[in-house]
Amino acid sequence: MLKLNQINKVFNEATPDEKVALDQINLELKMGDFVTVIGSNGAGKSTMLNMISGTLTPDFGDIIIAEKDVTKLPEYKRSQMIGRVFQDPMAGTAPTMTIEENLAMAYSRDKKRSFRRGVDKKRRELFRASLETLHLNLENRLNAKVGMLSGGERQALSLLMATFTQPSILLLDEHTAALDPSRAELITNITKQLVEKDKLTTLMITHNMQQALDLGNRLIMMDKGQIILEIEAEEKKGLTIPKLMDEFERIRGEKLTSDKALLGV
Repeated sequence: MLKLNQINKVFNEATPDEKVALDQINLELKMGDFVTVIGSNGAGKSTMLNMISGTLTPDFGDIIIAEKDVTKLPEYKRSQMIGRVFQDPMAGTAPTMTIEENLAMAYSRDKKRSFRRGVDKKRRELFRASLETLHLNLENRLNAKVGMLSGGERQALSLLMATFTQPSILLLDEHTAALDPSRAELITNITKQLVEKDKLTTLMITHNMQQALDLGNRLIMMDKGQIILEIEAEEKKGLTIPKLMDEFERIRGEKLTSDKALLGV
């Protein structure tokens, strides 16, 4: 469903500020894979997601989504195949529009434009039924402006919108990092529910090691623009945070920065 082949990206090349953001990245996700990605700041996690979404283009290498080469495809065309949720709850929704209007936009993402009304009775019932699965009572607030929702409610709505059309690939960009612990737990549970329900192929980056261990069937660790460790399903089941940190030290010859966000404490 997703294949990255020899992806390379250098910023400010041939200057004193040159930075190798991605260095020969190879990654393949089969249909239904849920891969969590960990690594410290500057590891290349978000750059990799920006490559997949089309926000950035690689210096060289190929990006394949659902067997289609999208390397040179602009971001707006890739959006029909990709759902994405950002760290900032404000980023994935239109705050001046209602919940219903935001859902209508998401629903139409992979469909041809027409002069048909954005929301009819049948579609409104679909929206209500989908919102009910979140258990946040948003189904009774279809005409509420999204800007009036809490951060957790907006992020839950962003998740629903990103998965509404069952995209080929779902990208989750530290989507719980800006929330307080209780809201982060809520969004984590909703994420698991939505991904499992539709068997969505998902790539999720996180600073939180415990979250990376709890979610998904595969895990990769990045450092300095490289994938340095890949953990498959069976091995992942027995992993702990200390074991992951030991693996990093074994591979890199130095200790992993043990900040609170990374450890999930």
